Amino acid sequence: MSGPTKAMSVITIAALVLTTAYTVALGSSGWLWFGWVVLGTVTIGMAAADGSDSTGARRRGRPTGP
Repeated sequence: MSGPTKAMSVITIAALVLTTAYTVALGSSGWLWFGWVVLGTVTIGMAAADGSDSTGARRRGRPTGP
């Protein structure tokens, strides 16, 4: 996992903790949870893209030719 993907994961977990704390203290906010779901989806997409880049680079091998 690359640096930006790790940072996005940390931000997503922190947002989950803050959203949960807000919900416990002040009541549920649908927009906050919606925002967290969007953030989580983007984080999963980044992790998937990051994982596919590293495996694809290993399989390509060294180019041959003149």
